[in-house]
Amino acid sequence: MAEVPNMNSNPQPIFQSQRCCARRFAESDLDAFVEYRNNEEWMKYQYFKGLSRQEYEEALLKEQSVESGAQFAIVRTDDQVLLGDVYIKKEDDTFWIGYTVSPAFKRQGYAYEIVQAMIQWIQRQGEFKIMAGAAPKNIASIQLLEKLGFAQVDEENGESIFLLHHRSSGTTETKE
Repeated sequence: MAEVPNMNSNPQPIFQSQRCCARRFAESDLDAFVEYRNNEEWMKYQYFKGLSRQEYEEALLKEQSVESGAQFAIVRTDDQVLLGDVYIKKEDDTFWIGYTVSPAFKRQGYAYEIVQAMIQWIQRQGEFKIMAGAAPKNIASIQLLEKLGFAQVDEENGESIFLLHHRSSGTTETKE
């Protein structure tokens, strides 16, 4: 089972990169979360949007596990400002991932940085496939996935499905 630190008043990082970390949501993250998650134009390719602050609070502040799907805050490590969020769900031999960065922090490398850290965290959990979905029109997300070593392997319900190809010695190879 993937170890996730217990929730407390000062959430501990689950994984981190040079400038940011992923941790459980705190009540102080909710206003910023609601603002970008309910931005209709920004969230046009995303799920989990358009809810009330109370609905988000109930979903995000409860105890979560990666086995049932967990949403974590991405915060800048130096000031704890909410940059976005990541989603992780473990299903059998596969981890499904998702990510969203607030439009206030887009195109600053945070998504690449934190998703790369998330991949490394998953790889430390054992041998798992890592998959992600993206709307075919979400070019920025597709380019990010490809930059990280993912390749499209399928299409389901109008969504492109990507699989991370295992890397060894700086090369990319497909795990069958």
